[in-house]
Amino acid sequence: MKITDVEAIIVKQPSEIEMIGDGSQDTVVILVHTDEGITGIGEVDSSPYAVKTVIDMPDSHMVCRGLKEVIIGEDAFDVEKIWRKMYEMSLYHGRRSVVIHAMSGIDMAIWDAIGKKLDLPVSKLLGGTYRNKIQAYCSVLMPGTEKEINELVERHMQKGYRGLKLGWGALGQSFEKDIQLVKWARKALGDDKYLMIDIGMKWNDVKGAIKTAKAMEEYDVHWIEEPFSPDNLDAYAQLAKNTTVHISGGEEVGTMHEFQQLLDQRCVDIMQPDLSRCGGISVARKLTDACDLRQITIIPHAFKTHILMAATLQYIASLPNAWYLEFCEQDTVLRKELTKTMFEVDPEGFVEIPQAPGFGIELDMEAVERFRVR
Repeated sequence: MKITDVEAIIVKQPSEIEMIGDGSQDTVVILVHTDEGITGIGEVDSSPYAVKTVIDMPDSHMVCRGLKEVIIGEDAFDVEKIWRKMYEMSLYHGRRSVVIHAMSGIDMAIWDAIGKKLDLPVSKLLGGTYRNKIQAYCSVLMPGTEKEINELVERHMQKGYRGLKLGWGALGQSFEKDIQLVKWARKALGDDKYLMIDIGMKWNDVKGAIKTAKAMEEYDVHWIEEPFSPDNLDAYAQLAKNTTVHISGGEEVGTMHEFQQLLDQRCVDIMQPDLSRCGGISVARKLTDACDLRQITIIPHAFKTHILMAATLQYIASLPNAWYLEFCEQDTVLRKELTKTMFEVDPEGFVEIPQAPGFGIELDMEAVERFRVR
């Protein structure tokens, strides 16, 4: 099954539609076409125009090549070989960040194509399916007032969720404000639900962060996510050592080189790879064993459309130990309309994992074309 073409399609929410927060207003849909008529689907959560350039650009020289030209003609079943070839052929401009993001979307799409060819869900290709459903938690942006938090909890938590993560938004303005927001959230949520807080990399004072995390212990915060810049590994390690709240991170991390640093320095209790940034399925499956050896739980980051959610569900199905699925409830047009396949939370708070071939997702190509940036 030879790869014949790669499309990087930028889709964007129309400007006349009200923007709600950030992070889900545009995305890159990756299509990997093959000579057998099978097309694999992926998604990249990054700078769309940079991703498209990395994929479509002409070659410069032997280690500065456009990713599309690198993989056309390759056998899709050589997925690990393809990953290494993309990495090696982009050494000058790649190795981390946007090039790894672009590689992630291509890698995802190749795994989807392989699953479709073999008529198997991707989880089977990763070694086996441990579960056919997973408990979801609601993931939304943090409002700035108690009234807004109360309204948000009332709107979403009646759907069956056992947990709520509030992130970015009003968080990170001051330690005092962060504690107040957590206090309001716990009051609205009650004592029987999990509460998670995503600081969005806005803390930069380690001692202040330790003090704040200790204050959050009173409100039974399940984890504090991305408290610092992903480059500030020492701060992560110090905070993780000085609080009983779980510290999570990893969504900004790409390649096993960076994940290994987080593990070696004991920076996180919960690892959160994003399949559309970390290097794709090929890197995530290596991370499974690395985290298992250290008893680190993997809870993938998946704050985008149902494309990324579908891939994430297959990965979660293959994990020996899986706690939750991040279920993005940010109300955006792209999340609602890009796919014909839509995931829902059942009354007990679980999401069914597709058993269909590949990722079990079908694009709405009419919607893709409607939102396409040309």
